[in-house]
Amino acid sequence: MLNMRRIREQTADVKAGLARRGEDPSVIDQLVAWDGERRSLLQESEVLKAERNRTSKTIGAAKDREAMTALREQMRAVGQRIKELDAAVAEVEERISAVILEIPNVPHSSVPSGTTEEENLVRATWGEQPAFGFEPQAHWDIGAALDILDFPRGAKIAGAQFPLFKGSGSRLLRALGSWMLDLHVQQHGYQEVWPPFVVRREVMTGTGQLPKFEEDMYRTDPDDLFLAPTAEVPVTNIHKDEILDADQLPIKYTAYTPCFRREAGAAGKDTRGLLRLHQFEKVEMVKFVAPETSYEELETLRADAEEVLQLLELPYRVVELCGGELGFAATKCYDLEVWCPAIEKWQEVSSCSNFEDFQARRINVRYRPSPQARPEFVHTLNGSGLAFSARLYAAVLENNQQADGSVIIPEVLRPYLGSMARLLPPD
Repeated sequence: MLNMRRIREQTADVKAGLARRGEDPSVIDQLVAWDGERRSLLQESEVLKAERNRTSKTIGAAKDREAMTALREQMRAVGQRIKELDAAVAEVEERISAVILEIPNVPHSSVPSGTTEEENLVRATWGEQPAFGFEPQAHWDIGAALDILDFPRGAKIAGAQFPLFKGSGSRLLRALGSWMLDLHVQQHGYQEVWPPFVVRREVMTGTGQLPKFEEDMYRTDPDDLFLAPTAEVPVTNIHKDEILDADQLPIKYTAYTPCFRREAGAAGKDTRGLLRLHQFEKVEMVKFVAPETSYEELETLRADAEEVLQLLELPYRVVELCGGELGFAATKCYDLEVWCPAIEKWQEVSSCSNFEDFQARRINVRYRPSPQARPEFVHTLNGSGLAFSARLYAAVLENNQQADGSVIIPEVLRPYLGSMARLLPPD
């Protein structure tokens, strides 16, 4: 969440940042007004508490019973007023907290201006789009022909947008996840963790999924737990309410989780096949870093995600999101988009974001810059490294399809598949 002190002292800048997102900045004026009310009430309360302390000493030293009684009556009235003020402060703080949790992060000054997808900036491209000497097939047709994807039976089990992977298709899925984890651990220096796949409400709130996006989440009754929408949520909360030492930073975690999202607001977008699922598999990267290094760390995070696509030899592009396209908690974000030949579109398979101290404030993760220093909030970052059971899986099938109906398996995955080089149609 945003720092109330920042809102109070840099009101114009915060409002301008929200306007760059396409948000109504007038809510900031309301917060500043409430904050002024809170500070005024606190000031009056502190004055009365100081008066009560002074008078208590006077009462103790008083020898005149009548004067002592009068002072006690006066202090009872003061005490009652203090209770009223404290209750009023709590009510204003509750109002401020409820509203501030709904306010997105402020874009970094380097973020491009704009509010629509068309105003995002393509920063780089890699690889060549395949040129087929035959009519390329969509991944849903490839998967059916190879008998590795079964959408009707998946829908029979759980409803639409829950695919069933079969046989060598399941092995390919497992290979993708295992290889990505090994790459991030062995080559990129991340520590692997295996977090719970369900999380508490406060954990969802801590990373910014709640309260704004609750309708998109899967929730369980009666315990009010949420199925993880991304490993970012449990992994970022590993250090909730902790104070870290400076020499621990940067902390780099990678984790696999299935991810569950209702995607309630996704109507009208590409939904066929694996392009938009309610359950998908993902390897995530999460960093806790010192504030002064967070934008350098964002670039290395992006490079780690890019290497996955490069080693899979898939054409992709790097898109820097404009202000209006940023995720709720992000100050800056790069999307990696892979080429899908069947629909002739670029499809996002990773978002790499810097949140600065936005999440750290919500979950209270701090560090000491030096042993005796006052704790400060860390900066958090995360990136998909990558989501692999949806668009990436589709891209692997479509970009590597052959005229005979087979699919070439990327070389880096073959050790995980018993050296299998191709997916072949059944006899």
